[in-house]
Amino acid sequence: MKNWLRTDNLLLADITVILATVMGSFAVRLDLTAWILDYVPTMLWMMLAAVIVKPLVFRRMGLYRRIWAYASTEELQLIVRAVTLSSLIVTAIIVGLYSIGWLWPLPRSVLVIDWLASIVSIGGLRFSFRILADRGVGVGSHDDTARRILIAGAGDAGALVARELQKTPQLGLQPAAFVDDDTEKHGLKIHGVPVVGSLDELPQHAKRLHIDEVIFAIPSAPGLVLRKVAEICRKAGISFRTMPGIYELIGGTVGINRLRKVDITDLLRRKPAEVDRERVAANLRDKRVLVTGAGGSIASELCRYVARWSPQQLVLLGHGENSIFEILVELRHAFPNLDIKPVIADVRDARRLSDIWARYQPDLVFHAAAHKHVPLMEMNVPESVTNNILGTRNVVAACLEHNVERLVMISTDKAVRPTSVMGATKRLAEWIVLDAAHRSGKPFSVVRFGNVLGSRGSVVPIFEQQIAGGGPVTVTDPEMQRYFMTIPEAVHLVLQAATLDRDGQMYMLDMGEQVRIDDLAKDLIRLSGLEPGTDIEVVYTGLRPGDKLKEELHDPGEGYEQTAHPDVMRVLEGERLSGADLARVVDGMAAMAQKGESEALLAELNRVVPGAQIKA
Repeated sequence: MKNWLRTDNLLLADITVILATVMGSFAVRLDLTAWILDYVPTMLWMMLAAVIVKPLVFRRMGLYRRIWAYASTEELQLIVRAVTLSSLIVTAIIVGLYSIGWLWPLPRSVLVIDWLASIVSIGGLRFSFRILADRGVGVGSHDDTARRILIAGAGDAGALVARELQKTPQLGLQPAAFVDDDTEKHGLKIHGVPVVGSLDELPQHAKRLHIDEVIFAIPSAPGLVLRKVAEICRKAGISFRTMPGIYELIGGTVGINRLRKVDITDLLRRKPAEVDRERVAANLRDKRVLVTGAGGSIASELCRYVARWSPQQLVLLGHGENSIFEILVELRHAFPNLDIKPVIADVRDARRLSDIWARYQPDLVFHAAAHKHVPLMEMNVPESVTNNILGTRNVVAACLEHNVERLVMISTDKAVRPTSVMGATKRLAEWIVLDAAHRSGKPFSVVRFGNVLGSRGSVVPIFEQQIAGGGPVTVTDPEMQRYFMTIPEAVHLVLQAATLDRDGQMYMLDMGEQVRIDDLAKDLIRLSGLEPGTDIEVVYTGLRPGDKLKEELHDPGEGYEQTAHPDVMRVLEGERLSGADLARVVDGMAAMAQKGESEALLAELNRVVPGAQIKA
C-alpha cells in the first residue's frame, strides 16, 4: 500500500478513474447504440478535457500532498471542493465547444453525473487507503507479547491514544479497555475497544482484564482526579503514567525537559477558596491603595487584583528596585489608565515612610514587606527583628499619623508557638498591628497564611527545579506537614479581610487538613508525568534549624469563629502583650538588634512569645 501512496502512482490511478468516470457517465445516461454512434466525439473531448484539467486542479488543491491513510472529514471536504472546481472547468470547456459548434450532440446531464461519480470515485480511491490502513491496525487481533493497556478517559484524547496504539504495534502496547465516569459511554466501543466502567471500578477491571499499565488520557481533568487515579493504580500495583503529548505518551520517551506543566491548584487537596467580588470591588474602587513589599510573590499578585477594581491610585512600595520595576512595567501595560506610583523605600526608615504617607495619603494599606525565609533568618536574627518587628511598627505609626482608613498585615502560621526567628518576629508584628487597632478603634487586621504554593522560595518551585534537573527531590522529613494555599487564595484572603468591619481582628483561611510535604513532592512528580522512586528519587535530608514537623493556625488556648465569608475564619485571641508592655519589649529588642546581640534577642523572643521554642 505504501508504494501506491507515491504521487506518480496516485496520479496514474486518478487518470484511469477520470477516464472511466467520463465513459461511465455516458453509459449511464445513454443506451449503448446511441452512445457508440452519436456521442463518441463528445465523450472523447470530455475525456481529454477532464484528464488534463482535473489532475491539475487536484495538484493545485493539494490532493497529492496528503497521507490518505490518515484521511478524515477535512480531506473529504477537500475532495468535494477539488472535484467540484475541476468539474466546473470541464463543464465550461465542453459547453464552450458546444456553443461554437465543435460538439454535437451534448447531453447536459452527463456533466452532472460525471461530477457526482467523480466525487465517489476520487474519494473512494483515497479513502480506500484509510480503510486498508485501518484493516492493517488489527483491532481484533491480539499480540500475546504486548502490554495490555487500560485507558482512563473515553473522550477525544482517549480515543486518539487508542487509535495511535493500534496503528503502532511495534510499541508493544495493546489497548484493552477504557474506563470513564460518563455512564452513557459504558458498554460502548471506541475503535473496537470497550468502555467497561467508571474510574472507581478501575482495580476490578484491571484485574479481570490482566492490565499491565494504565494511561491517563483526560487532559482537562483537575489534579484531584489525576491524583485519585494515580493512587488507585499505586494501591493495585499497576504501572501508571500521564504524558504531556500523544507522541511522548505512545513512545514512552518523555524527557525531563518535556514534563507536563502542573497547575498549582492540582496540588491542593481541597476546593480552592473564592472571593466575594462585590464586597472587594466596593472596598477598593476609587481608593488610594498602598502595598508594602510590592515586588514579592504574594504582594505583586495582590497588586494585580487591586488594579482590576479601579482604585484611584496604586502605590508600589518595596526595597528591591528590580522587583518593583518588573511589576510596574507589567501593571502599566495591563492598566494604562491607572495611576501607579513606584516607591523605593525600606520599612525600617520611619521618617521616609512618614514622608511617603504624607505625599500619597493612602486610604488602604496592605503590609506584606517582611523577611520570610526561615533558615536565613536563623542566621540573621537582628535583620529579622529590625525588618519584621520594627518595620511593622513604622508602617503602623505612619498609618496612625496620616489617618489611614484600613490596614491589613500579612502574617504566617509559623507565628503560632514558633520554633523559628521568622515566626516569632511575625508574632510580635501581629501584636503591634492589633494593639494599634484596639487603641485607635480603626479596622486594622492581620491575616495568617499557611504555606503559599508557588511563591518565591516555597517548596513547589524548588521541587520543580529538582524534577527538571532529573532529581533527586529533597524532603526534610517524611512526616513534615503543612497547610497549603495558592497565591490567588492568599490574595483573596487579604482582600476579604479588608472588607470586614470589626477592628483589631486576626483572620485565617479554612485550609482543610495539613498535607505531608512528602505527599506533595510525590504528587508533583506524578503530575509531571513521572514516577517517584523510579524516574525521580526522593531523598530525606532532616529538619533544618527553625523547622517543625507540623504548623498551627492558632494557639491551643485560642479558638476561632465563622465570618461573613464561608472560607475565612476569625481567630479568637488569647493573652498577648499590649500597650506600654509591648512598646517596652519592642524598644528593648530594637536596642539589642542595633548592637547585634543575637543570643539576647533569641532569649527575649522565647520569653515573650507564647510557646516559642527557638534554639540558639
